[in-house]
Amino acid sequence: MDGSCSLSVFVLISRAVLGLAAWDRLCRKAKPVRSSASALRVGDFDVDVQSGELRKQDLKVRLSDQPFQVLLLLLERRGEVVTREELQQRLWPADTFVDFDTGLNTAVKKLRDALGDSAEKPRFIETLPRRGYRLIAPIETEASGEPAADASRATIPARKWLGAGVLAVVIVGAVILAVMRGRGRAERSTTATPARIDSIAVLPLENLSEDPAQGYFADGMTDALITDLAQIRGLGVISRSSVMQYKRFRPRLPEIARELNVDAVVEGTVTRSGSRVRVTVQLVHAPTDRHVWARSYERELREVLALQGELAGAIAQAIKVKLQPEEQRRLTRTTAVQPDAYEAYLRGRFYWSERSPESLLKAVGYFQQAIERDPTYAPAHSGLSDAYRSFDLSGLAPPRECMPKAETAARKALALDDTLAEAHASLAGVLYRYHWDWEGAEREFQLSLELEPNYAEGHRSYAIYLLIVRRHEEALAEARRARELGPLSLVINTELGAALLSAGRYDEAIERLQKTLEIDPKFVRAYWTLALAYEGQGDRPRAVAVLEKAVSLSGGAPHPWVGYGFGVAGRRHEALEILTRLEKLSRERYVGPQSFAVVYLGLGDKDQAMAWLEKAYEERAFELLGFAGPVSDRLSDDPRFQDLRRRMRLPAAD
Repeated sequence: MDGSCSLSVFVLISRAVLGLAAWDRLCRKAKPVRSSASALRVGDFDVDVQSGELRKQDLKVRLSDQPFQVLLLLLERRGEVVTREELQQRLWPADTFVDFDTGLNTAVKKLRDALGDSAEKPRFIETLPRRGYRLIAPIETEASGEPAADASRATIPARKWLGAGVLAVVIVGAVILAVMRGRGRAERSTTATPARIDSIAVLPLENLSEDPAQGYFADGMTDALITDLAQIRGLGVISRSSVMQYKRFRPRLPEIARELNVDAVVEGTVTRSGSRVRVTVQLVHAPTDRHVWARSYERELREVLALQGELAGAIAQAIKVKLQPEEQRRLTRTTAVQPDAYEAYLRGRFYWSERSPESLLKAVGYFQQAIERDPTYAPAHSGLSDAYRSFDLSGLAPPRECMPKAETAARKALALDDTLAEAHASLAGVLYRYHWDWEGAEREFQLSLELEPNYAEGHRSYAIYLLIVRRHEEALAEARRARELGPLSLVINTELGAALLSAGRYDEAIERLQKTLEIDPKFVRAYWTLALAYEGQGDRPRAVAVLEKAVSLSGGAPHPWVGYGFGVAGRRHEALEILTRLEKLSRERYVGPQSFAVVYLGLGDKDQAMAWLEKAYEERAFELLGFAGPVSDRLSDDPRFQDLRRRMRLPAAD
């Protein structure tokens, strides 16, 4: 057996002995706890050692793994000083590259925040400058509810057990060494290699700035890191829509890895002070909770783009993914941005992501502000295009007003930076939704996904395009790829269900939509899509029940697909009521003509449906025409519908 292998065994034995010693110290401080008890009470908090959870009044407190490990070590050594070196050894393996001081300070701050503690006036954790920390709060066991004070009667048995345990460990260690020496004569030992990392998720970076309102800045930095990493073809990167839910509640990392089906996660913090930005991140092999790499960066705000690229490149290097020359070039860009423009852009993206009519208007204002302060900043133009492209669907403006603005902004973004994947996707959306330029749109979609292979929104949008041109199997492949990158995205999961529905695969569609509602039982859009799947299957009672659920969750808001479903089910009165409410709503905001066509189609009135579709054609509002499910089946034999598709240069309906 070689020296490194012997050393590894001795390290294991040493750790076991040290672990027993730590248990002895804890036993000297606490009364015996029943073997079934795994929880301690610290002040008004309950600590569950087995599950790794911290609770207050039965409510789970968000606490990631490293701060929890700090808490456990302080509990083991209650009343004693735990040095910074001891905490570092507990949190990071010896072969991990980490900015220890920054990482430890961050972990302790997170623990204090979770406990509501203060370094200046501590109730739980006392800081001993340049030495370490000490737990000063009283501890109770869950089993007895009594203070965990010194108990001599518990100490003697524990020490006897410790002595026996040490002896047992030494004996077992000797046996292992002997066996391994024997094996060493016959074969060479190998050095363990780090686990392979092919997919990662960037968890929302935490805002450590003094101003809590700077949360949008931390979110923007998270988005930027995801975007940069998503350009790396050899790496799978989870989308923003799936990771942002962990901003409110963060389970332990192995659980997150299972939910997102990733090998590793990136987590960290952002601190902004004046014109300076400090970002601290760490890469963790999530299934084993093993820290692989960590580093801190500090830059002027105008250099933030270079910081983001450098950070993404360092993560790629840490997981040993091979960068293509073009990927390397994009990540090492040195373009500077005006700080005010960048801040306005981040605020715009923050409001754009909320997708409400009010937030879209705010987003447009901030994107325009960013452009005024730095006209050469391409992402601001792309963001403006994305916002305008949502105006018609949000009732803010008809397509003839908003789509030309969206196109102008997208083309300006590409003129400034033709490597911006999101701008190619933005232009593709305008080309097929407004100009019906199917070939040009596909070309832009493919360019977008070539530049950013992990762009979940790009794959989702391309899937919708493919459904409209009736390439169903390709559409399903793109929708499934979008879901791989955004497994918890409600919109992506629902649209995968819609793609299955359009292909006539109703059972699969129903299964996918039911799983979507397991993620969020209040997501209305999934309900009316599920109702369409049941209707396509011929199960109208279930379709109606699902529609009624959608109506109750939406507060009775009129939705055309609900009207369609009621019409098909023979509930004419409810369908006509939705038509009346849509008419009233159209006097307050934009309502696309296709909304009326959908309801009339459910009522079986093809003449009225086609009349409204002609209006949709005149307004360039086409949404219905690409739907290839039960709706298209009702019009497929109508020559007027076939002619409409021909004028839009679409394939004939089946």
